[in-house]
Amino acid sequence: MTRALVADARRVVVKVGSSSLTTAEGGLDAARVDALVDVLATEQRDVLLVSSGAISAGIAPLGLPRRPRDLATLQACASVGQLLLAERYAASFARYSRAVGQVLLTSEDVIRRAHYRNARRTLERLLALGAVPVLNENDTVATEEIRFSGNDRLAALVAHLVAADLLILLTDVDGVYESNPRTDTNARRLHEVRSPADLSSAAFRGLGLASVGTGGMQTKVDAALLAASEGCAAVIGAAPDLARLLAGEDLGTLFHPAGSRLPSRLRWLAHASAPSGRLHLDAGAVTAVVERRTSLLPAGITRVEGDFAAGDPVELIDPAGDPIGRGLVGYDAAELPAMLGRHTGELGPGYSRAVVHRDDLVVLTR
Repeated sequence: MTRALVADARRVVVKVGSSSLTTAEGGLDAARVDALVDVLATEQRDVLLVSSGAISAGIAPLGLPRRPRDLATLQACASVGQLLLAERYAASFARYSRAVGQVLLTSEDVIRRAHYRNARRTLERLLALGAVPVLNENDTVATEEIRFSGNDRLAALVAHLVAADLLILLTDVDGVYESNPRTDTNARRLHEVRSPADLSSAAFRGLGLASVGTGGMQTKVDAALLAASEGCAAVIGAAPDLARLLAGEDLGTLFHPAGSRLPSRLRWLAHASAPSGRLHLDAGAVTAVVERRTSLLPAGITRVEGDFAAGDPVELIDPAGDPIGRGLVGYDAAELPAMLGRHTGELGPGYSRAVVHRDDLVVLTR
Protein backbone atom coordinates (compact mmCIF):
# COMPACT_ATOMS: atom_id res chain seq x y z
CA MET A 1 0.00 0.00 0.00
CA THR A 2 1.14 3.54 -0.74
CA ARG A 3 2.11 5.62 2.28
CA ALA A 4 -0.37 8.43 1.81
CA LEU A 5 1.23 10.84 4.29
CA VAL A 6 4.46 10.56 2.25
CA ALA A 7 2.95 10.69 -1.23
CA ASP A 8 0.63 13.57 -0.29
CA ALA A 9 3.22 15.70 1.53
CA ARG A 10 3.27 19.19 0.04
CA ARG A 11 6.58 20.41 1.47
CA VAL A 12 9.56 18.07 1.63
CA VAL A 13 13.08 18.39 3.03
CA VAL A 14 15.57 15.92 1.53
CA LYS A 15 18.94 15.37 3.14
CA VAL A 16 21.73 13.68 1.18
CA GLY A 17 25.08 12.66 2.62
CA SER A 18 28.60 12.86 1.30
CA SER A 19 28.77 9.18 0.41
CA SER A 20 25.85 9.61 -2.03
CA LEU A 21 27.52 12.51 -3.87
CA THR A 22 31.25 11.90 -3.92
CA THR A 23 33.79 9.31 -4.96
CA ALA A 24 35.68 7.20 -2.45
CA GLU A 25 38.81 9.28 -3.09
CA GLY A 26 37.06 12.59 -2.49
CA GLY A 27 35.61 14.80 -5.20
CA LEU A 28 32.13 15.15 -6.63
CA ASP A 29 30.55 12.38 -8.67
CA ALA A 30 28.65 14.32 -11.36
CA ALA A 31 26.54 11.32 -12.32
CA ARG A 32 25.30 10.89 -8.75
CA VAL A 33 24.48 14.57 -8.43
CA ASP A 34 22.56 14.49 -11.73
CA ALA A 35 20.64 11.37 -10.66
CA LEU A 36 19.54 13.14 -7.47
CA VAL A 37 18.52 16.28 -9.36
CA ASP A 38 16.63 14.24 -11.98
CA VAL A 39 14.23 13.26 -9.20
CA LEU A 40 13.99 16.53 -7.29
CA ALA A 41 13.71 18.89 -10.28
CA THR A 42 10.55 17.23 -11.52
CA GLU A 43 8.72 17.31 -8.19
CA GLN A 44 5.55 19.41 -8.20
CA ARG A 45 5.77 20.26 -4.50
CA ASP A 46 8.05 22.46 -2.41
CA VAL A 47 11.45 20.79 -2.10
CA LEU A 48 14.38 21.88 0.06
CA LEU A 49 17.68 20.04 -0.24
CA VAL A 50 20.09 19.74 2.68
CA SER A 51 23.32 18.60 1.10
CA SER A 52 26.52 17.41 2.68
CA GLY A 53 29.61 16.98 0.55
CA ALA A 54 31.45 20.30 0.72
CA ILE A 55 34.43 19.00 2.67
CA SER A 56 34.56 15.76 0.69
CA ALA A 57 34.35 17.64 -2.62
CA GLY A 58 37.36 19.75 -1.67
CA ILE A 59 39.70 16.88 -0.81
CA ALA A 60 40.81 15.87 -4.33
CA PRO A 61 41.11 19.41 -5.79
CA LEU A 62 43.48 20.34 -2.96
CA GLY A 63 45.61 17.27 -3.64
CA LEU A 64 44.99 15.68 -0.26
CA PRO A 65 45.26 11.87 -0.01
CA ARG A 66 42.45 11.50 2.54
CA ARG A 67 40.00 13.45 4.68
CA PRO A 68 42.03 15.71 6.99
CA ARG A 69 41.54 15.80 10.74
CA ASP A 70 42.68 19.27 11.75
CA LEU A 71 40.07 22.03 11.77
CA ALA A 72 41.94 24.51 9.56
CA THR A 73 42.40 22.01 6.72
CA LEU A 74 38.81 20.80 7.04
CA GLN A 75 37.63 24.38 6.68
CA ALA A 76 39.92 24.89 3.70
CA CYS A 77 38.40 21.80 2.05
CA ALA A 78 34.93 23.17 2.76
CA SER A 79 35.82 26.52 1.23
CA VAL A 80 36.92 24.88 -2.04
CA GLY A 81 34.30 22.14 -2.04
CA GLN A 82 31.29 24.33 -1.28
CA LEU A 83 31.90 26.37 -4.42
CA LEU A 84 32.23 23.22 -6.53
CA LEU A 85 29.10 21.75 -4.94
CA ALA A 86 27.04 24.88 -5.61
CA GLU A 87 28.26 25.07 -9.21
CA ARG A 88 27.41 21.42 -9.80
CA TYR A 89 23.89 21.80 -8.40
CA ALA A 90 23.28 25.01 -10.37
CA ALA A 91 24.36 23.34 -13.62
CA SER A 92 22.37 20.19 -12.94
CA PHE A 93 19.11 21.96 -12.02
CA ALA A 94 19.58 24.29 -15.01
CA ARG A 95 18.89 21.29 -17.25
CA TYR A 96 15.30 21.63 -16.01
CA SER A 97 15.30 25.45 -16.04
CA ARG A 98 15.24 25.46 -12.25
CA ALA A 99 17.09 28.05 -10.20
CA VAL A 100 18.82 27.11 -6.97
CA GLY A 101 19.63 29.24 -3.95
CA GLN A 102 22.55 28.40 -1.70
CA VAL A 103 21.87 28.86 2.02
CA LEU A 104 24.76 28.24 4.43
CA LEU A 105 23.86 28.10 8.11
CA THR A 106 25.62 27.91 11.44
CA SER A 107 23.94 26.97 14.70
CA GLU A 108 23.77 30.68 15.56
CA ASP A 109 21.28 31.10 12.71
CA VAL A 110 18.74 28.92 14.49
CA ILE A 111 19.72 29.50 18.11
CA ARG A 112 19.16 33.25 17.90
CA ARG A 113 15.50 34.08 17.41
CA ALA A 114 16.06 37.01 15.02
CA HIS A 115 18.36 34.91 12.82
CA TYR A 116 15.82 32.08 12.91
CA ARG A 117 13.09 34.39 11.60
CA ASN A 118 15.38 35.76 8.89
CA ALA A 119 16.35 32.27 7.73
CA ARG A 120 12.69 31.27 7.55
CA ARG A 121 11.76 34.35 5.52
CA THR A 122 14.59 33.72 3.06
CA LEU A 123 13.63 30.09 2.54
CA GLU A 124 9.96 30.92 2.13
CA ARG A 125 10.79 33.56 -0.47
CA LEU A 126 13.04 31.21 -2.43
CA LEU A 127 10.23 28.65 -2.55
CA ALA A 128 7.69 31.27 -3.58
CA LEU A 129 9.96 32.27 -6.48
CA GLY A 130 10.21 28.67 -7.66
CA ALA A 131 13.84 28.16 -6.62
CA VAL A 132 15.20 25.10 -4.86
CA PRO A 133 16.99 26.02 -1.62
CA VAL A 134 20.20 24.02 -1.20
CA LEU A 135 21.33 24.15 2.42
CA ASN A 136 24.47 23.10 4.19
CA GLU A 137 26.24 23.86 7.41
CA ASN A 138 28.75 26.66 6.90
CA ASP A 139 31.77 24.44 7.52
CA THR A 140 34.22 27.21 6.61
CA VAL A 141 33.44 29.05 9.86
CA ALA A 142 31.75 26.46 12.09
CA THR A 143 33.84 25.19 15.00
CA GLU A 144 33.26 22.20 17.26
CA GLU A 145 31.56 24.42 19.81
CA ILE A 146 28.95 25.82 17.40
CA ARG A 147 28.17 22.88 15.13
CA PHE A 148 24.79 21.29 14.50
CA SER A 149 26.27 17.83 15.21
CA GLY A 150 25.83 16.94 11.56
CA ASN A 151 23.56 17.70 8.64
CA ASP A 152 20.99 15.13 9.76
CA ARG A 153 20.10 17.31 12.74
CA LEU A 154 20.32 20.41 10.54
CA ALA A 155 17.80 18.82 8.17
CA ALA A 156 15.38 18.10 11.02
CA LEU A 157 15.69 21.70 12.25
CA VAL A 158 15.11 23.00 8.72
CA ALA A 159 11.99 20.80 8.52
CA HIS A 160 10.72 22.50 11.68
CA LEU A 161 11.82 25.92 10.45
CA VAL A 162 9.69 25.74 7.29
CA ALA A 163 6.90 23.56 8.74
CA ALA A 164 7.63 20.73 6.29
CA ASP A 165 5.30 17.76 6.00
CA LEU A 166 8.06 15.26 5.26
CA LEU A 167 11.77 14.76 5.90
CA ILE A 168 13.69 12.19 3.86
CA LEU A 169 17.13 11.19 5.11
CA LEU A 170 19.11 9.41 2.40
CA THR A 171 21.91 7.02 3.19
CA ASP A 172 23.63 3.90 1.88
CA VAL A 173 21.44 1.56 3.93
CA ASP A 174 17.81 1.07 2.91
CA GLY A 175 16.29 1.71 6.31
CA VAL A 176 16.63 0.82 9.98
CA TYR A 177 17.16 -2.86 10.74
CA GLU A 178 16.75 -5.01 13.85
CA SER A 179 20.25 -6.37 13.23
CA ASN A 180 23.14 -5.53 10.93
CA PRO A 181 22.06 -6.39 7.35
CA ARG A 182 25.70 -6.46 6.26
CA THR A 183 26.47 -9.43 8.49
CA ASP A 184 23.01 -10.96 9.05
CA THR A 185 21.27 -12.15 5.87
CA ASN A 186 18.05 -12.55 7.85
CA ALA A 187 18.07 -9.00 9.20
CA ARG A 188 14.55 -7.55 9.34
CA ARG A 189 13.88 -3.98 8.26
CA LEU A 190 11.67 -1.85 10.46
CA HIS A 191 8.97 -0.64 8.07
CA GLU A 192 7.43 1.85 10.49
CA VAL A 193 8.25 3.59 13.76
CA ARG A 194 5.38 5.10 15.73
CA SER A 195 7.31 5.80 18.94
CA PRO A 196 10.87 5.46 20.24
CA ALA A 197 9.81 2.19 21.87
CA ASP A 198 9.60 0.62 18.40
CA LEU A 199 13.38 0.99 18.14
CA SER A 200 14.20 -1.07 21.24
CA SER A 201 15.24 -4.10 19.16
CA ALA A 202 17.04 -2.19 16.39
CA ALA A 203 20.80 -2.67 16.18
CA PHE A 204 21.28 0.47 14.10
CA ARG A 205 24.36 1.86 15.82
CA GLY A 206 27.31 1.91 13.48
CA LEU A 207 25.29 1.36 10.31
CA GLY A 208 25.29 3.83 7.46
CA LEU A 209 28.85 4.98 8.08
CA ALA A 210 30.94 6.14 5.13
CA SER A 211 34.66 6.93 4.85
CA VAL A 212 34.10 10.40 3.38
CA GLY A 213 31.29 11.48 5.70
CA THR A 214 30.73 11.96 9.41
CA GLY A 215 27.16 10.77 9.99
CA GLY A 216 25.75 7.36 10.83
CA MET A 217 22.43 5.63 11.31
CA GLN A 218 22.26 6.80 14.93
CA THR A 219 22.24 10.46 13.89
CA LYS A 220 19.59 9.76 11.26
CA VAL A 221 17.33 8.04 13.76
CA ASP A 222 17.77 10.94 16.19
CA ALA A 223 16.95 13.42 13.42
CA ALA A 224 13.90 11.43 12.30
CA LEU A 225 12.56 11.33 15.85
CA LEU A 226 13.20 15.06 16.21
CA ALA A 227 11.22 15.78 13.04
CA ALA A 228 8.40 13.41 13.97
CA SER A 229 8.07 14.93 17.44
CA GLU A 230 6.45 18.04 15.94
CA GLY A 231 4.18 16.58 13.29
CA CYS A 232 6.63 16.03 10.40
CA ALA A 233 6.81 12.51 8.97
CA ALA A 234 10.32 11.20 8.29
CA VAL A 235 11.75 8.42 6.15
CA ILE A 236 15.22 6.90 6.30
CA GLY A 237 16.07 5.18 3.04
CA ALA A 238 18.65 4.51 0.35
CA ALA A 239 19.60 7.29 -2.05
CA PRO A 240 18.92 5.24 -5.23
CA ASP A 241 15.33 4.71 -4.02
CA LEU A 242 14.50 8.43 -3.72
CA ALA A 243 11.86 8.58 -6.48
CA ARG A 244 10.06 5.55 -5.08
CA LEU A 245 10.33 6.87 -1.53
CA LEU A 246 8.74 10.16 -2.59
CA ALA A 247 5.97 8.22 -4.33
CA GLY A 248 5.13 6.60 -1.00
CA GLU A 249 6.30 3.06 -1.72
CA ASP A 250 6.98 0.84 1.27
CA LEU A 251 10.74 1.32 1.25
CA GLY A 252 13.04 2.50 3.99
CA THR A 253 11.73 3.14 7.50
CA LEU A 254 8.83 5.54 8.04
CA PHE A 255 8.67 7.54 11.27
CA HIS A 256 5.08 8.59 11.89
CA PRO A 257 4.46 12.16 13.06
CA ALA A 258 3.64 12.38 16.75
CA GLY A 259 1.37 15.02 18.21
CA SER A 260 0.38 18.38 16.81
CA ARG A 261 2.77 20.99 15.43
CA LEU A 262 3.71 23.84 17.73
CA PRO A 263 3.55 27.47 16.62
CA SER A 264 6.76 28.72 15.00
CA ARG A 265 8.00 30.57 18.09
CA LEU A 266 7.57 27.51 20.30
CA ARG A 267 9.15 25.20 17.71
CA TRP A 268 12.22 27.40 17.90
CA LEU A 269 12.11 27.37 21.69
CA ALA A 270 11.77 23.58 21.88
CA HIS A 271 14.32 22.50 19.29
CA ALA A 272 16.64 25.28 18.21
CA SER A 273 17.17 27.66 21.12
CA ALA A 274 20.18 27.54 23.42
CA PRO A 275 19.02 27.94 27.06
CA SER A 276 20.83 30.68 28.95
CA GLY A 277 20.05 29.20 32.34
CA ARG A 278 18.11 26.62 34.33
CA LEU A 279 15.19 26.88 36.74
CA HIS A 280 14.83 23.97 39.18
CA LEU A 281 11.21 23.22 40.11
CA ASP A 282 9.57 21.40 43.00
CA ALA A 283 7.15 18.50 42.40
CA GLY A 284 4.08 20.72 42.61
CA ALA A 285 5.36 23.11 39.95
CA VAL A 286 6.24 20.18 37.65
CA THR A 287 2.68 18.87 37.94
CA ALA A 288 1.22 22.32 37.27
CA VAL A 289 3.44 22.94 34.24
CA VAL A 290 3.32 19.45 32.68
CA GLU A 291 -0.22 18.31 33.44
CA ARG A 292 -2.21 21.52 33.82
CA ARG A 293 -0.05 23.61 31.47
CA THR A 294 -0.16 26.61 33.80
CA SER A 295 2.33 29.47 34.00
CA LEU A 296 5.40 28.99 36.18
CA LEU A 297 5.23 31.06 39.38
CA PRO A 298 8.03 31.90 41.86
CA ALA A 299 6.56 29.65 44.55
CA GLY A 300 7.46 26.52 42.60
CA ILE A 301 11.11 27.37 41.88
CA THR A 302 13.78 25.99 44.22
CA ARG A 303 17.02 27.07 42.52
CA VAL A 304 18.30 29.28 39.70
CA GLU A 305 21.35 28.66 37.52
CA GLY A 306 22.90 30.85 34.83
CA ASP A 307 23.20 34.48 33.89
CA PHE A 308 20.19 35.46 31.80
CA ALA A 309 18.03 38.48 31.07
CA ALA A 310 14.27 38.78 30.82
CA GLY A 311 13.14 37.27 27.53
CA ASP A 312 15.95 34.70 27.31
CA PRO A 313 15.20 30.98 26.94
CA VAL A 314 15.73 28.88 30.06
CA GLU A 315 15.46 25.16 30.77
CA LEU A 316 13.04 23.82 33.38
CA ILE A 317 14.40 21.03 35.59
CA ASP A 318 12.42 18.59 37.74
CA PRO A 319 13.48 17.44 41.26
CA ALA A 320 15.32 14.43 39.76
CA GLY A 321 17.50 16.75 37.67
CA ASP A 322 15.86 15.96 34.34
CA PRO A 323 14.74 18.67 31.86
CA ILE A 324 10.99 18.82 31.38
CA GLY A 325 10.61 21.91 29.21
CA ARG A 326 11.81 25.32 28.12
CA GLY A 327 10.43 28.79 28.52
CA LEU A 328 11.09 32.48 27.93
CA VAL A 329 11.81 33.90 31.36
CA GLY A 330 10.11 37.08 32.55
CA TYR A 331 12.85 38.29 34.92
CA ASP A 332 16.61 38.77 34.97
CA ALA A 333 18.61 36.11 36.80
CA ALA A 334 19.60 38.63 39.49
CA GLU A 335 15.94 39.29 40.36
CA LEU A 336 14.86 35.71 40.93
CA PRO A 337 16.70 34.49 44.07
CA ALA A 338 14.73 36.85 46.33
CA MET A 339 11.48 35.57 44.80
CA LEU A 340 11.99 31.82 45.20
CA GLY A 341 9.33 29.94 47.10
CA ARG A 342 7.19 33.03 47.58
CA HIS A 343 3.65 33.46 46.32
CA THR A 344 2.87 36.32 43.96
CA GLY A 345 0.82 38.16 46.59
CA GLU A 346 3.84 38.33 48.88
CA LEU A 347 6.03 40.06 46.32
CA GLY A 348 4.19 43.31 45.68
CA PRO A 349 2.79 44.92 42.50
CA GLY A 350 6.16 45.09 40.74
CA TYR A 351 6.27 41.28 40.50
CA SER A 352 2.82 40.56 39.15
CA ARG A 353 3.90 38.66 36.03
CA ALA A 354 4.75 34.96 35.92
CA VAL A 355 8.37 33.83 35.85
CA VAL A 356 7.46 31.96 32.66
CA HIS A 357 4.05 32.62 31.13
CA ARG A 358 2.23 29.55 29.82
CA ASP A 359 2.20 31.05 26.30
CA ASP A 360 6.02 31.25 26.43
CA LEU A 361 6.52 27.71 27.69
CA VAL A 362 6.89 24.38 25.90
CA VAL A 363 6.82 21.00 27.63
CA LEU A 364 9.29 18.53 26.17
CA THR A 365 7.86 15.41 27.81
CA ARG A 366 4.67 15.33 25.75
